[in-house]
Amino acid sequence: MEKLIITAAICGAEVTKQHNPAIPYTLEEIASEAESAAKAGASVIHLHVREDDGTPTQSSNRFKAAFEAIKKRCPNIIIQPSTGGAVGMSNAERLQPVFLKPEMATLDCGTVNFGNDDIFVNSENTIIEFGKNMIELGVKPEIEVFDKGMIDTAIRLQNKGHIKSPMHFNFVMGVTGGIAATVRDLVFMQGSIPHGSTFTVSGIGRAQFQMAAATIVMGGHVRVGFEDNIYLAKGVLAKSNGELVAKAARIALELGREIASPEEARAILGLKAL
Repeated sequence: MEKLIITAAICGAEVTKQHNPAIPYTLEEIASEAESAAKAGASVIHLHVREDDGTPTQSSNRFKAAFEAIKKRCPNIIIQPSTGGAVGMSNAERLQPVFLKPEMATLDCGTVNFGNDDIFVNSENTIIEFGKNMIELGVKPEIEVFDKGMIDTAIRLQNKGHIKSPMHFNFVMGVTGGIAATVRDLVFMQGSIPHGSTFTVSGIGRAQFQMAAATIVMGGHVRVGFEDNIYLAKGVLAKSNGELVAKAARIALELGREIASPEEARAILGLKAL
């Protein structure tokens, strides 16, 4: 079985210091959290950025500054900016970090009802627009899917040339409005992606480490971090993203999976070596 890629989603766009005081906002905090995750075994940093007061932003200048701050501490890490941004942002806002030509960026392949009046809108034309820009700029998309139908959408658009293959998927499981975080549904999702694809699983909230363990055994890759879960154990707030990554790494080693370095992750994902 190939080595395990651990992605750390270090801050997200929605969680705040009111949820957990360790959530990073400033560039210094973001770089410090990225370093804690990298030292614990993460090879990919899934990145949202904030203003210093915690307001989510997709500003290319803020992303550029965050890239530089992270790379100063973790020169080899893969940085994967989010094009999801925050609910309500325009396509032009969300796409900004792609024009910095990162190695990877996220590509959401469907609309999700996040609860109440929060609707995360990704029309087919949005997906095509984002995919086209990523192809032109040489950015590998991580295909974000919240349900099985989004896999079908990605495959259909890949067949039309809007997404390059082989595809790398992230199954976001347990979010309101999306597929449940169960082993049954994980098996269904894994069996639905094309041969030759790779996949990561993001278990939301209390499902983070349950889904991580199942994914490790099934040969997939794992995402942990404050964007998805702020607890190390029931009722115990994590003090850093590094603690969450370290727990995922311990589970993997107990189950016989070695942890991929950034260069090994690049090879698995088909990225160019640095």
